[in-house]
Amino acid sequence: MFEYPATLTPADEGGFVVTFADVPEAITQGDTHEEALLAARDALETALSMYVDDRRDLPRPGAGAGRALVSPGAIPCAKLGIYAAMRRQGVSKAELARRLHWHMPQVDRLLDLNHASRFTQLEQAAAALGQRVVLAMEPAA
Repeated sequence: MFEYPATLTPADEGGFVVTFADVPEAITQGDTHEEALLAARDALETALSMYVDDRRDLPRPGAGAGRALVSPGAIPCAKLGIYAAMRRQGVSKAELARRLHWHMPQVDRLLDLNHASRFTQLEQAAAALGQRVVLAMEPAA
């Protein structure tokens, strides 16, 4: 759901510059292809957290034919899914806190992509939005 196509461009000084057409705020680089893709994940998470902080809709991933697909980590993806569901349903942070019987700082931490939330909290928040969190494993590329 949050797999964004990345463009790796060889840099004049060596290495690769990574950009995302769908998330223009995410720009990074790496000395090797592998390092560039690792840095791309961090840059993507940072950029998407800005969308959450600014209370904007998350960008939709475009077609990625022939490009590397990059996604945030599993916990940040779950947090982004909760945020997206809140946006679709028009549920504010205060309303989510009310539904969960939580204090506002708990909801703020839940939506903070850098905070290490417990998976059970993510499941509770998803359930309060009529959703469920689904994890899947697949072979690495």
